[in-house]
Amino acid sequence: MEILKFEFVAGSAPGKQVLVGCVGSGDLEILMEPNLAGKLSIAVTTSVDGSEQRWKNVFERMFTEQTPPAVHIEIHDFGATPGVVRLRLEQAFEEVNCG
Repeated sequence: MEILKFEFVAGSAPGKQVLVGCVGSGDLEILMEPNLAGKLSIAVTTSVDGSEQRWKNVFERMFTEQTPPAVHIEIHDFGATPGVVRLRLEQAFEEVNCG
């Protein structure tokens, strides 16, 4: 079990937090909440040792395409593939940016 930490430049903080996915269902879980420090911070709890580069690649691809909001993200991956990771992150960003 590893806990990985990442930080990226971000825009403004949203006004709410969201939860997508559910580890208990054998799926990736993401908790996203406003980060008043004005940055995007990510903590990944992963059951796959040695996966830091894979996570870094996913995040760098996503956050060079767009500037994310200032949030803190907690991810419990349950061994999720990069495709599932991106899908859940996009769902969380969509929810946090709605109303």
